[in-house]
Amino acid sequence: MKIIEVKNLVKYYGSFHAVKGISFDVEEGEIFGLLGPNGAGKSTTLEIIETLREKTEGTIHVAGMNLDQNAEAIKSMIGVQLQSSGYYPGLNLTELIELFAGLYNKNISAPDLLKKVNLEEKAKSKFKELSGGQKQRFSVATTLINQPKIVFLDEPTTGLDPQARRNLWELIKQIRKEGATVILTTHYMDEAEYLCDRVAIIENGSIVALDSPSNLIDQLLATGFEKPRQVKQANLEDVFIALTGHALREDS
Repeated sequence: MKIIEVKNLVKYYGSFHAVKGISFDVEEGEIFGLLGPNGAGKSTTLEIIETLREKTEGTIHVAGMNLDQNAEAIKSMIGVQLQSSGYYPGLNLTELIELFAGLYNKNISAPDLLKKVNLEEKAKSKFKELSGGQKQRFSVATTLINQPKIVFLDEPTTGLDPQARRNLWELIKQIRKEGATVILTTHYMDEAEYLCDRVAIIENGSIVALDSPSNLIDQLLATGFEKPRQVKQANLEDVFIALTGHALREDS
């Protein structure tokens, strides 16, 4: 089942053509990546689907509902990763979850949600007191408060060390395992290759490729592409993880 259908999406900012008639579908239950350099149009595309920004032209359906006609219903079924500016600085993590749960009119157990993202010991801490990895995990936790069918994550692992990054990868996979569809943006190609069932690569407002990471790699190799040196079966990040451990550790 296609849970998101985007057809001929266009967005202008004045005379600037940010999104140039892109079309793509997202299957229910998959992890779908939107990749591209800064300014390519991927964030604008996500914000339109999230009902946070108006489109210029095109049609979008989410779970079979037209976004133009059912924006409020769509908002109730999606979870959007918040940036740090979205949190009240005087509230601790438990209070923040309870606040958002009240806004969504959801009965959520704050301890259970914090445990899901390995933050149960930080229940009484304020957001500003968390390490970088803890902040990102709490940000992901906030997307789950309204028990969404679709979770949007915007560069969820930026700035994290290798252990924290890989632990967040496993959290994202767990979110999908529990029944949600995940759409994410990232500048880390290894992250997209590990997590995503399919990716759309956007350049200058247009989709230039859409397929599974494996198929896109095979298509490149079929053109005769060769790396300038032999690729080893491991990389330096694998060395780092092997030497420092897989266990989740927090910044001091």
